[in-house]
Amino acid sequence: ARIVSATNADLRQEAAHGRFREDLLFRLNTVEIHVPPLRDRREDIPLLAARFLAAHARRYRKDVSGFDPAALRSLLAHPWPGNVRELDHAVERAVLMSESEVISPAHLALNPPSAPSSRLDDMNLEEVERLLIQKALDRHGGNVSGAAKALGLSRGALYRRIERFGL
Repeated sequence: ARIVSATNADLRQEAAHGRFREDLLFRLNTVEIHVPPLRDRREDIPLLAARFLAAHARRYRKDVSGFDPAALRSLLAHPWPGNVRELDHAVERAVLMSESEVISPAHLALNPPSAPSSRLDDMNLEEVERLLIQKALDRHGGNVSGAAKALGLSRGALYRRIERFGL
């Protein structure tokens, strides 16, 4: 028999503290694969979201084919504390709620982070810059000139950052 399992706990540490059976750890831990959390691999979000969208649209027989740009920005900006499972559920909810072919941010119903300052503490400079650019673009309806002015950047500088961050 083969067992494939996942955990967010450090089982070696749990076994050392007597909270997980050491003999079971040695039996189960033949091959260990570390997958970083979704917040550390944001480049995977569009592909995963598209896969979940296709699966849920097929499952619920809904004619939903993609995400509008603002919805993709929302997906990329969300912190995903629930990881891939949370992304899957958000896309499933959006498919169920959507009455159009394209998912919008309203369909996703993502809750903004409750404490933005603590979230910023966990982000590096590049992530903060990306978040600010996304927020400026959202606030200005995707208008690059308006977002650039609000950020104090030239249009060219903002376009380069948009390209660099894949926005």
